[in-house]
Amino acid sequence: MASSVTEVLVGGVVLAGAVAFGAYAVTSTGYTLSQQGYPLTASFRSLEGVSVGSDVRLAGVKVGSVTGIALDPETYRAEMSLTLQDQVKIPDDSAIVVTSEGLLGGNFVEISPGGSAFFYEPGAEILDTQGSVSLMSLLLKYVAGDGE
Repeated sequence: MASSVTEVLVGGVVLAGAVAFGAYAVTSTGYTLSQQGYPLTASFRSLEGVSVGSDVRLAGVKVGSVTGIALDPETYRAEMSLTLQDQVKIPDDSAIVVTSEGLLGGNFVEISPGGSAFFYEPGAEILDTQGSVSLMSLLLKYVAGDGE
């Protein structure tokens, strides 16, 4: 009898620890179940290293996330959908760039704001885009002597 009570208590402690860890993971990553904000789209030559859920940052601060990636079969470009926080208004001459956190870091999407007095409306397409640059192709060019 004492053994089963101990097992139940240990099981309860393990379950409470798992719930606490899950709650910490959700809050520390900024994950939300509901998509709050407004949608935008962009078309890239390459979205290498970016996936659904990747950060969208402005001045290094997370202001949204990537919500969808698909290939346009006619243009062979990667079409990206993203959601930005409602309070963040992006000038309509802004650029969007896929960039890396470093040599070993992951890729994220950076918004470089323009100076226009007009802002993107929900559902608009950001036209000024720059896809990711493959580190391997840069290294191969340098080794081959084409990097001059």
